[in-house]
Amino acid sequence: MKEEKILYQTMEKLSQMKLHTMATAFQEQLEKPSLSSLSFEDRFAMIIDREWTSREDRKLTRRLKAARLRTPATVEDIDYQHPRGLDKSVIRSLASCQWIRSHQNVIITGPTGIGKTYLAEAFANKACREGFTAVYFRSTRLFGELQIARGDGSYYKVLSRLANADLLAVDDWAVDPLTEQERRDFLELMEDRHGLKSTFITSQYPIAKWHDRIGEPTAADAILDRIIHNSHKMTLKGESMRKTKANLTHREH
Repeated sequence: MKEEKILYQTMEKLSQMKLHTMATAFQEQLEKPSLSSLSFEDRFAMIIDREWTSREDRKLTRRLKAARLRTPATVEDIDYQHPRGLDKSVIRSLASCQWIRSHQNVIITGPTGIGKTYLAEAFANKACREGFTAVYFRSTRLFGELQIARGDGSYYKVLSRLANADLLAVDDWAVDPLTEQERRDFLELMEDRHGLKSTFITSQYPIAKWHDRIGEPTAADAILDRIIHNSHKMTLKGESMRKTKANLTHREH
């Protein structure tokens, strides 16, 4: 009876401390006589491992939710069969996320439908799995959120959240020429992130045309200086992957 009381009190304390996974692992060990042959150290390590894994899984779930990813894209599932100039060795190197640790940027340009969005989301997903915080935006949504924040008084709070993300993925950058306010917003954001965080940018336009897409020369120089010189650059070419897959599906039917 005394042993049962001690066990009950232990389970209650674990529950009150919100160590629910540890409590479950402890209960499972009590119900498996075969584990009694293991040393106390080994059994305790197994319980700690369960709790640690559970906490890490919850953290990852929160990071992925905060990243706002629209698809379950992963670097492991990147398509190398479609001819678009994608270098597998470069992708594998970037998948280590060392560029994020070094506060560098990645720029991918290429025509619409070539898979730029998938790559942006895949690397944001990989960053989350490596323990980094990430957030994904289409550029129009990014500027739209900043405009709303300016109106409701949360501008600096939103700007701070974006500035502090380990990885900011901006998809379809400069799809439309930037307005004066968008230039100011993006320069402010890149100024806060420069040398401290990493930015992943995709665009239909080659980098040589970005100066004109930004507009005002001084602002353009300042923005490009903060995102280009410490970046890994990839230029994709070829036929739209969406068009190719649509043709394949049509032939299958």
